[in-house]
Amino acid sequence: MNLTHLKTLEAESIHIFREVAAEFDNPVMLYSVGKDSAVLLHLARKAFAPGKIPFPLLHVDTNWKFKEMIAFRDKIAKEYDFELLVHKNPEGIEMGMGPFTHGSATHTDVMKTQGLKQALNKYGFDAAFGGARRDEEKSRAKERVYSFRDENHRWDPKNQRPELWNIYNGKVNKGESIRVFPLSNWTELDIWQYIYLESIPIVPLYLAEKRPVVERDGTLIMVDDDRMPIGEDEEVQMKSVRFRTLGCYPLTGAVESTATTLPEIIQEMLLTKTSERQGRVIDHDSAGSMEKKKMEGYF
Repeated sequence: MNLTHLKTLEAESIHIFREVAAEFDNPVMLYSVGKDSAVLLHLARKAFAPGKIPFPLLHVDTNWKFKEMIAFRDKIAKEYDFELLVHKNPEGIEMGMGPFTHGSATHTDVMKTQGLKQALNKYGFDAAFGGARRDEEKSRAKERVYSFRDENHRWDPKNQRPELWNIYNGKVNKGESIRVFPLSNWTELDIWQYIYLESIPIVPLYLAEKRPVVERDGTLIMVDDDRMPIGEDEEVQMKSVRFRTLGCYPLTGAVESTATTLPEIIQEMLLTKTSERQGRVIDHDSAGSMEKKKMEGYF
């Protein structure tokens, strides 16, 4: 573990937090409850210690998150005493929106993309921190730290500002906003090593445990509640699994694993050859799926 490397990444992220807090009128931090959000929250607390984080955290709740994620979210909010805003798309709730009834693409667009845009408009946020990293997915690899969005929250990958020598241009016109990614230069391995080094609490779903799963199209989906339909040809099995990425439970694949500690997860990361987002069903909806979603306003 290279401590100098991690401290350099930490210093860069803290600098970005402070820069945005000083430059923008109404920033917010997106809190998805995953491992990257855990690191982001830890860095934000460090950036403004001993004071409180000077902006709220926003969780866009799709109504289909893992139960353990929601319990962890509420526990951390109470423990760390930050302002937590939770938004659910009211139109989606009224429609009974879900991945089984409406399909993964429609569910994600309505409950995540449209829900996020509603919340940003409702509170008038002009900058939103997110935990995306360039190593996650190819469309994220070409996105800047300051990712500019037009008045409809759309991203234009062909119209991005240069960030030479880590100098960020935060000028925005009325109605425009930016998404900010302090973890852009971190890798999945960096995240896990930093979590271990700093003893950052994470959702237990990241650690291997016997869980009820069904195999669907080669993906292990955890049965988290009774809303999940089980096909006649499907069998619920108890397997030792963990998650590398977290989202709506019907759209998030588990991986078979025996890693029950952080050192064991780090060892797995050193040997793995697949992206953590392999388990995200929404990333496989169509070619260039993530880039299309981001151009529509997705984080």
